[in-house]
This record gives sequence, C-alpha cells and structure tokens, in this order.
Amino acid sequence: MTLPLTIDSATARGADGRPVRLHPSVDRLLIVVFLVLLALPPIGTMFGIQRATEDEQNRKLAAFPHLGLTAASWRAFPDDFTKYFEDNFAFRPLLVRWQATVRAKALHVSPSRSVIRGRDGWWFYADDGAMRDYAEAPPFTTGELEEWRRTLQDTTDWMHARGIAYLFVIAPDKHQVYPEYMPATIRRALPSRIDQLAAYLAQHSTVPLLDLRPALERGKSQERLYHRTDTHWNDRGAYIAYSAIVSALSDSVPGLSPLPRDVFDATQVHSDGLDLARMMWLTGVLGEDDLMLAPRRPRSARVVEPLSPDRHGIEARLVTMLPDPTRPHAIIFRDSFGSALIPFLSEHFSRAVYLWQNHADPRVVLQERPSVVIQEMVGRRLSTLTPYDPFESPAH
Repeated sequence: MTLPLTIDSATARGADGRPVRLHPSVDRLLIVVFLVLLALPPIGTMFGIQRATEDEQNRKLAAFPHLGLTAASWRAFPDDFTKYFEDNFAFRPLLVRWQATVRAKALHVSPSRSVIRGRDGWWFYADDGAMRDYAEAPPFTTGELEEWRRTLQDTTDWMHARGIAYLFVIAPDKHQVYPEYMPATIRRALPSRIDQLAAYLAQHSTVPLLDLRPALERGKSQERLYHRTDTHWNDRGAYIAYSAIVSALSDSVPGLSPLPRDVFDATQVHSDGLDLARMMWLTGVLGEDDLMLAPRRPRSARVVEPLSPDRHGIEARLVTMLPDPTRPHAIIFRDSFGSALIPFLSEHFSRAVYLWQNHADPRVVLQERPSVVIQEMVGRRLSTLTPYDPFESPAH
C-alpha cells in the first residue's frame, strides 16, 4: 500500500517517511521569484510602467489625490487613492487583457457587462438603455406618448412658423436591425417603443418622423450595414440613413436630393475591434472587415470648427462649410450615430452646424437662422429619456 505524502511545518515526507527537501539554491530562487513578483507592480506603478491609458479606459484616468490640511481631504484620500491605484496599477492592462481573452475565446462569454456576445462574431451594446429597449422596456403609457407628441408637435409648429424645414429622425440600434444575431436566451419585447411612437404620431400629429428601420432592413439583404464589434452603423449603413433623410427633406427643400451611390467606391479593410471590443479590452484580439464608401472625387465640404477635428466626429459642436452660398443652411441635433452622417450631409449645405445633444435648442436656431433643422436620436433613448419641450406654446 502506498503511504500518503505528509507535510509538517518544516519539511515534506515521502511515502517511505523520509524527509523530502528542496536544494537550498532552489529554495532561495523561489523566494527571490516570489519577492520580485510582489515588488514588480508597486515599482512599476511608481515609474508609470504598463499602466492603463485613457483610450483603454474610455475616460480620463484618476490623478494622484491631493492631501491638504483640511479634514475633508483626509477623509477623501483613501477612496481617491484607491481610484488612482486602480487606474495606474502597473501591468493592469496586460492582466485584464489576458483575463478578457480567456473569457471571450475559451469560455465564449462577454468579459464586460456593457457588452453582449451575439452569434457569428456579432457583439451588442448592453448599457445606456440598450438592453432595456430590446428586452425589458414596458410599453408606453398613453400619457407618455402624449408627452412625446406634444413636445415634437410644439417643435414642429415652432419651426414651421419660421419657415424652417424640420425632421425628427430615429436611428435604430444594431439590435433593432439585426435581432437574428442576438442571443436566443434574450427575448425581444414587442411592440417596440419605436413602433408605438411612430404609430401614435402618425395618427395624432403632423410631426415629420423618419423611422430609418425600413430602409436599413431593406438594405441589409445586400450588404452588412453595422459593425460587428461596434455599436454603430458602418459607412454603408450611414449612406442608407443619409439618403433617406435627404429624400424625406426634398419635398420641403427645393433642389435637395441624395448623392447617388455610384459616386462612391465600396472598399473594405480589416481593422482591429472597434468600440465594443475596446470596452472589453479586446481591441487587438477581435477584428472585423470595415465596409467603407470612398468618394471618387474629393469632398467639397470642409470642417471649419473646430480647427483640429477628431476624425471620428465626436465633438460636441462641429461646423462644416460648402463654397456655395446658394445651398441651404442646416442645424443637426444629433448623437453618436450622427457622426458617420457628417461627411454625407455636409455636401448639401452651405453651412451645417452639428450639435451633440438630444433636444433641439431654440436659442441656437434663432442665432444660426437655418432653413433646415434635423433632430436625430438613437432608438434606445425612448426607453431612458424624458422629453423636454423648450418650444411649448402658451396654450399648453
């Protein structure tokens, strides 16, 4: 019978009861390795080695907290230092990336609560009301629908009283256009809030609502219109949205018509994972073919504000100009889905002001005096946003 290995406080004993000892040099090496592993993170943190970057965190990193002479600064110091240490902990990006890769590649689950793993390489945004919109949002009450109707009707009436063409645009989330790639375990709530609002406005208002879902659903049979590793549509999806917007405005804006698709070359390039991959620390692990549209001739519109625009169009305020003063002047209130529309829409307006905000602002409209106002909003906002009515008439 084999005797078990027994361990006491000093030595290990083999099956024959004789002590089993490591060579002293091995003992010393293990101690050194252990101490080095313990020392590396704090030493690396002191010297800023392998810490997270603002791009990886998608926010500004916490700075070393200031310890002043006030009691408040002493009370806040432990929590502030913890935030600083977590952001600046040496080798954290490497360790987090390893953990995320194992979860995504080996365990086939999402490493982040903000991202849902779909089918066939598709990933979906789960935060900011996205999953509530898809699976949990209760139907609008009649009172809620009426609040949206009144807000949008007041906006429409105010614009039309000043001769301004107005269009309210709903940009669908990826899960609305590609529900077939969502996990089968997540049940879709029907009807959606977009369905409810569109039907209510059609019956009880004159609000010019453009629901982009039908155009995108038609187009998706021809090519992929959204990124697999990003929340947003790609160039080809953005083109379909842009074309629908301009077509919807053409009745009230003479001479306005979308650019034909054949003035662009359909190109693609393999890229690292985009915003959803970044949320999971998998930018270099996941990838996709980015389906783009490249103009065959240089674009006429130029960004004049800010002087050094971000290439992704994420500024709170961005202004483009076209060297043709006969073209209309536009304001576009928008969110992140409006960024990919900027290169397309700007080709039609002598001046286009893009403002990253959900609600139309009468002060900006009076200042800019546009002939066109577009209010674009992603569909999931209907599950989280309370309408704000800066155009409310005295009768209300």
